[in-house]
Amino acid sequence: MRHLARKRFGQHFLEDRDVVRAMLDAMAPRRDDAVVEIGPGLGALTAPLLERLDHLHVVEIDRDLCARLRARFAPERLAVHEGDALEFDFATLPAALRVVGNLPYNISTPLLFHLSGVAQRCVDLHLMLQKEVVDRLAAAPGSKDYGRLSVMLQYRYRVDRLIDVPASAFRPQPKVASAVVRLVPRPAAQLAARDAGTFARVVKAAFATRRKIVKNSLSGLLSAVDIQALGIDPSSRAEDLPVPAFIAIANSMREAGPR
Repeated sequence: MRHLARKRFGQHFLEDRDVVRAMLDAMAPRRDDAVVEIGPGLGALTAPLLERLDHLHVVEIDRDLCARLRARFAPERLAVHEGDALEFDFATLPAALRVVGNLPYNISTPLLFHLSGVAQRCVDLHLMLQKEVVDRLAAAPGSKDYGRLSVMLQYRYRVDRLIDVPASAFRPQPKVASAVVRLVPRPAAQLAARDAGTFARVVKAAFATRRKIVKNSLSGLLSAVDIQALGIDPSSRAEDLPVPAFIAIANSMREAGPR
């Protein structure tokens, strides 16, 4: 029976075999890799992944699709985790984990932040996302797409844009184009923020009022004099600051203590 895409799950099923091949060639999985696929859907990535892997984990929220996957693939080859990827504990899967998937547009940003929590357990992530989201992930300071998502993800990962994917590659066709991105977690030694929570707080505050200059957007966190002392122009805007500037601000706040 043909499965009808469910709008509430943001389902758009990948059907273009050339795109699948290009995505998996970029990932280059080895047979003994620990891999989890998010949102396997009808198995467009799942089946060719299992041709290259001994075992695969998948996380799928749609119970009808879970039933199809369990009927199609042997349990010793495919472990189906039924549930919401936003609530799934990826830390329960083997370390040196590789993540792959065609992420639903409606949850892609919160899911990226959720996955960041287990970044140090991951080798890499190969994700298909809305092109607009990939533009933001890969954006450079000073560009229109550079924002909170850019800073938070570039701090945690090296971001490599891989493949642009047209809407025609999916059924039903979405109204937007997609792209595949590779995220490679940075080693712990490169994560220079002394407190991840403070860093996140600074970035969120800086971009909450995007057009404000940083001495105003961060006025409740750090004075203009303190910002200037870090070699950062207090009259600059958040969108113009590179990731190391946010790290410097967060570390200065950490040293100064609670406000």
